[in-house]
Amino acid sequence: MKNKEYISLTKMIEYINKATKYTEKYTFEQFCKDEKTIDATVFAISQIGELVKNISEETKNKYSNIEWNMIKGLRNRIVHDYEGINLNSIWYVLKNDIISLKSDIQEILKIIEVK
Repeated sequence: MKNKEYISLTKMIEYINKATKYTEKYTFEQFCKDEKTIDATVFAISQIGELVKNISEETKNKYSNIEWNMIKGLRNRIVHDYEGINLNSIWYVLKNDIISLKSDIQEILKIIEVK
C-alpha cells in the first residue's frame, strides 16, 4: 500500500472523529437547529469522500466490504448540491454507518502497520 493511501486512511479516521465529536451530545432536532455544527459535520463527511480518490483500485477491491463508491457519491452530492442535503441522511450516516467505517479503516491500518 502506498504512503499516500496510508495518510488518506489516517485522515479519514480524523474526519470521522471530528464528525462524531461535533454531534455526540446532540439529538437530531438539536443538530438540525445548529447551522455551525451542520456545516462542520457535512464538511468532515465530504472530506472523507474526497480522500477516497487516493485509495487505489487494488485496495478498494481488497477491502470491498467498504462502500467506497457510496462514500465518494455522498461527497459528490454534498459538494454539488449543498442546499439540497438531506439532514436525515446525514444523521443516519453519523449514527449508523460512520462508526463501522471507522472500525473497518482501523482494521486496514492495523494490517498495514504489521507489514
